[in-house]
Amino acid sequence: MTTGPLDGVRVIDLSTVVMGPYAAQILGDLGADVIKIESPADTVRVGEYRTTPGMTALNLNVNRNKRSVALNLKDETEREQALKLIDTADVLITNMRPGALARLGLNYADVAARNPRLVYAHAQGFRSDSDRAGNAAYDETVQASSGLVDVANRALGEPVYLPTIIGDKVSSLTIAYSVLAALVHRDKTGEGQQIEIPMTDTLLAFNLVEHLAGHTFEPAESPTGFALSMTKGHAAVRTKDGLACVIPYNPQNFRDFFAAAERPDLAADPRVNGDAINRADNEWLSEQIAVCAPALTTEEWAEVCAKHSIPMAPVLELDNAHEDPYVRDGHLLDTVEHPSEGTIRTVGIPVKFSATPGSIRRLAPLAGQDTAEVLSELVRTTATFT
Repeated sequence: MTTGPLDGVRVIDLSTVVMGPYAAQILGDLGADVIKIESPADTVRVGEYRTTPGMTALNLNVNRNKRSVALNLKDETEREQALKLIDTADVLITNMRPGALARLGLNYADVAARNPRLVYAHAQGFRSDSDRAGNAAYDETVQASSGLVDVANRALGEPVYLPTIIGDKVSSLTIAYSVLAALVHRDKTGEGQQIEIPMTDTLLAFNLVEHLAGHTFEPAESPTGFALSMTKGHAAVRTKDGLACVIPYNPQNFRDFFAAAERPDLAADPRVNGDAINRADNEWLSEQIAVCAPALTTEEWAEVCAKHSIPMAPVLELDNAHEDPYVRDGHLLDTVEHPSEGTIRTVGIPVKFSATPGSIRRLAPLAGQDTAEVLSELVRTTATFT
């Protein structure tokens, strides 16, 4: 029975922390057979746990739909077992540094000689042909080197990091779609290939979609930075009873918003009665939204905004996310029973396929729990081919 659009695809996850493991989990959610080769020292397993050492919240959130095989790659026999597993794979994902891969005989040239159909996805902080190629990289350094910290500094007055590991997760998504594209090419031509995913380049490209702005033109027509998101005061607002995102977008939106707040003076203001909003008025408008928002409750604003097609959403409080009707009804956060950790919450699969839906078939494994099973399969496979 088909378990997802990637049923029949085998992925070897030779990566640590978040970027590679999250990408491999996405492919697993879509039906791929994902085998995670790891050491008990895998840094994603370091942190707070409830029942079993190594079974941290982060591990549970990036390693489902995988089987875990514990192999010491510095041991010649176990490294050869890893190579034999890679021989059976369609995809290899790794974020090991190039020097380490070369020393272990696991760089692209080595494994492609054995498995020329392999899609080899290698992620690292910086491009391999740059003078930063060997530098250590963390999400904060990637946010800095991609211009994201500059955007925050200009918008907020402080060079803060975004409070989420956006570089890692955007790179995870990039790994996933790049692997899928390479598999399409492989299925057409029979040829595998190497994919390089540098985190900095990936987040820079992501960041510049809107923030390149006037520098899209040469010479520049205006400064970099998307005007609305760089506006002072552009933030969620306090309603009578909570927090909400209320984003009137056009003059009619603003007039309807101000009318609902019983501010006819603002609804009649010339700044919201033209053909379009002048970006020079963005700061003033943001201030007025914040001033008017306490006039109604969040639910009342939801009704007003739905009636007048004004973009609006209540602010989701993560501590209560499992109780939110939208989250609950979409199975975006479900309670499940983990074999070793008991009752846990797991994030749902956000993409819906009409014919080949993804599924959560396995919860995150203990380190090495599937070693015997996977290696026994490898022996049977080898015997079949010999």
